[in-house]
Amino acid sequence: MKSTQLLEENGLRTFLLVMDKGDEAFEQISGFAEAHGITAASLTAIGAASHVVLGYFDTVTNHYRYTSFEEQVEIASCIGDIADNQGQPALHAHIVLGRGDSTALAGHLKELRVFPTMEVVLTETPAHLRKKVDPETGLALISVDDSTGS
Repeated sequence: MKSTQLLEENGLRTFLLVMDKGDEAFEQISGFAEAHGITAASLTAIGAASHVVLGYFDTVTNHYRYTSFEEQVEIASCIGDIADNQGQPALHAHIVLGRGDSTALAGHLKELRVFPTMEVVLTETPAHLRKKVDPETGLALISVDDSTGS
């Protein structure tokens, strides 16, 4: 992966991350956030992939169900955020993928093997976003009460 800082204004940074063939995007984005001390950000991405694992939160079992896809797909849309989860940046992203027959796959991003590229714009937000475990679902969700403005 290659990266560059596009902007810094009022202490907030915007980065461009360009993934290489074979990169695992979830790991790369999470590692970048950790290395740069990013605990509050939004992101968008486009590109393509050859392997993805998508999740769907099952409210009956309170667990994610994951499905793996081994096929070439276009990243039509990927949006997400990064928030502080017990001192570590936590990436949460949803993605829409286009198949060769123009149908779509969508879900919670767990894994994505880039092929041939993925372009991510990551923008710090002016608040410190913190996650807190929701007792009903067991999920670490962004807590408005525990997040702070700049």
